[in-house]
Amino acid sequence: MITKTQLRIKRVFDFSLVIVFLPFLLIPIIILIVIGTIDTKSYGIYTQYRIGQHGKPFKIYKIRTLKDGKHQLGHMNKYASKVGVFLRKSKLNELPQLFNVLIGDMSFVGPRPDLKGFADELKGEDRIVLLVKPGITGPATLKYKDEERVLERQKNPEHYNRTIIWVDKVKINKKYVENYSFYLDLTLILKSILNK
Repeated sequence: MITKTQLRIKRVFDFSLVIVFLPFLLIPIIILIVIGTIDTKSYGIYTQYRIGQHGKPFKIYKIRTLKDGKHQLGHMNKYASKVGVFLRKSKLNELPQLFNVLIGDMSFVGPRPDLKGFADELKGEDRIVLLVKPGITGPATLKYKDEERVLERQKNPEHYNRTIIWVDKVKINKKYVENYSFYLDLTLILKSILNK
């Protein structure tokens, strides 16, 4: 199980890494915000409350890829332009989450932050997932990198997500917390880079 010392080391690593990379990525992020603004005809930064460490909500930042309106799970790409689909597929829309890492809401590696109604409702041993900060990448993120495509093929994406994908993600993320090591984080970051 991850310890308090490991959590502190993890935070120092996250902060140090984001300080190194952010100056180089600031201009690309600004360009993507402009592209998102032009493409969706709304401000290019999208914010949404997600559940973070210890079940506390925080505001996540992304490049806006969808036009305003109600969006159905499993049909997100229908509401995105070709530019939006590319940004979502390449994960470039998630670059602003570096600011979430900087301020301490997120980590480079951890469970993906979920909407209210998922992680905040975990019970018993499953709640160990909430010991760590949500991550930009992680073992479950890597396994379900094509999650949207999987959901698009389901008759009831919402039900499939809750009963199949979410249940599996909890198992994967529990295993991550139970077997945590700094080396594991480095391995997952490297896999994420190579899987792009």
